[in-house]
Amino acid sequence: MELTLIATSLSTALILSNAASIALAASRLKRRTTIARPAGKLPPVSIVVPSRGVEPFTHETLERAFSLDWPRYELIFCVAHADDPVVGLIRQAIAHFPEVPARLLIGDDRVSANPKLNNCVKGWEAARHNWVVLADSNVLMPRDYIQHLIAAWRPNTGLVCSTPIGSRPDGFWAEVECAFLNTLQARWQYAGEALGLGFAQGKSMLWNKPMLDANGGIRALAAEIAEDAAATKLVNGVGLRVNLVASPFEQPLGRRTLGEIWSRQARWARLRRVTFPLFFAPEILTGAGVPLVLALGAAASAGFSLPLTAVAVLAAFYLPECALAWSKGWYLSPRMVAAMIVRDLMLPAMWARGWLGGAVDWRGNAMTIGTKAAELEETPSRA
Repeated sequence: MELTLIATSLSTALILSNAASIALAASRLKRRTTIARPAGKLPPVSIVVPSRGVEPFTHETLERAFSLDWPRYELIFCVAHADDPVVGLIRQAIAHFPEVPARLLIGDDRVSANPKLNNCVKGWEAARHNWVVLADSNVLMPRDYIQHLIAAWRPNTGLVCSTPIGSRPDGFWAEVECAFLNTLQARWQYAGEALGLGFAQGKSMLWNKPMLDANGGIRALAAEIAEDAAATKLVNGVGLRVNLVASPFEQPLGRRTLGEIWSRQARWARLRRVTFPLFFAPEILTGAGVPLVLALGAAASAGFSLPLTAVAVLAAFYLPECALAWSKGWYLSPRMVAAMIVRDLMLPAMWARGWLGGAVDWRGNAMTIGTKAAELEETPSRA
């Protein structure tokens, strides 16, 4: 009876903490609306876009970057190698939108084992303005992209970010990726911000250039294997906060495979483990797996119906997730509950994999992530 009571209590506590995280995230998030330009003189902004390879939505994301509703901004595209096929598309876009100041910089500054950070260095150093956005090339920027970032800046802010919100999935596995990105990872990131634990996200990062330059510049982000982890620690170290935009930006997904999802999510898990191990450790409790096992064990001991217990636990987990996605205008389909279940079946294996070292592929760059941050090193890529 004591074990049954303990299992029931733990399962209930995990279900309630899941609901609380959704409520906290919902309190910070807003459904997407267009933000008008602020009144008065608007600061010029530099947008640095590290690019590698051509993806299904590259044409659209490029066009969006040249169509922002901001009076003065420049685009700085960074590519590591001149033979990258994306170079031709970027040059075509620059020629097609001559009214927007834009440059393409090619080269690789080897300041770290992080290929994205290496690609960004030249863009950061070439930026002409005091406000700089580091934006991944697969972010689908809305016209009011800069407005959303500026609106989240506060007097005690050191960095403004946006989590990626998966959209336009093509196939079931892309919906599983939506389940990872949206109602799990973005939800917990916004819940953390509500509790004063803001974590940076590298998809879109608005920096005050003089502030970062005074604290080591972009090269200081090489202190960690992931630039967003280094950014979080740097900003907190100078007594400032990381803020998130109220309406995060889309990342169109297209088709995904199970292998692609596993590779990406396992890599992120290992990066979180080496950079924030104390926060990574309880991630095993964020899915429905642990509370479901505890509830079924308690139900078996008490003679309750196992199918009804399973349905009750899954409904308590996934209906609030669906409500969050619906209320914020995120992707939702009849298959999303199935996608969430598959995601939670994958979570324990990913969590366990996160504690192990080994090689990962980062967009064609092979890396070895050891069991400690000090063991991080880059290795030649077979790609």
